[in-house]
Amino acid sequence: MTTILVTGGTGTLGRLVAERLRAGGHEVRVLSRHSEPYAVDLRAGGAGLDTAVAGVDTIVHCATAQKGDEQAAQNLIRAARGAGVRHLVYVSIVGVDEVPFPYYRSKLAVERLVEESGLGWTVLRATQFHDLLIMMFQGLSKLPVMFLPAGVRDQPVEVAEVADRLVELAAAAPAGRVEDMGGPEVRPLESFARAYLKASGRRRAVVNVPLWGAAYRGFRSGGHLTPRRAVGKGTFEEHLERRFGGGRVQAGSGRSGV
Repeated sequence: MTTILVTGGTGTLGRLVAERLRAGGHEVRVLSRHSEPYAVDLRAGGAGLDTAVAGVDTIVHCATAQKGDEQAAQNLIRAARGAGVRHLVYVSIVGVDEVPFPYYRSKLAVERLVEESGLGWTVLRATQFHDLLIMMFQGLSKLPVMFLPAGVRDQPVEVAEVADRLVELAAAAPAGRVEDMGGPEVRPLESFARAYLKASGRRRAVVNVPLWGAAYRGFRSGGHLTPRRAVGKGTFEEHLERRFGGGRVQAGSGRSGV
């Protein structure tokens, strides 16, 4: 088995990737800002990063932040080249080349850095995780009225399924840009919001508000969706049932296309 470094290995996705790789018999190093013995801020790089990648065969790059991802990737690639890393696996987001959202632009820039790194590389784009929608709805439901961007659909995917796919890719040869991975359902954002409210026992009015700007137009046109790659199995309602308890969440609108 190989030695694999997982960046962001204590996060929502990275933790599951690390667990599954260990279960598969790999030697796993977890890199994050606060996790010893490889506590490294990728945006700063340095000797700690060089130590973390020394002797590593494959890196699964799950670490991400609202700012600094490009610098982090540059530092990681520089260290990986110096250590002779064979394979760099990067998880990105569906629509980074379609929706002019600042965070998406940064993810796209990292994709290009990975492609031009001189390393063997694999890039997987996935739709947003169920957990992200829940976090967003938790914030939006703090007010008596939940305001949502009008006309936007979503296609959330179960994070554990993305972790499984990354483990498959990490154990295989570099494959370049692989097929996107989307959740099983494309539905209006309001549908997911109402399912969340029901599961969490919150009563809120839901109001769809038209917004403006290029990023909103990109989301409204479905640039972040991949209906032809709706390969995920776990539905949002199933995730809610595990998160908030059984009995309150019924099946949603079923599998649907665009």
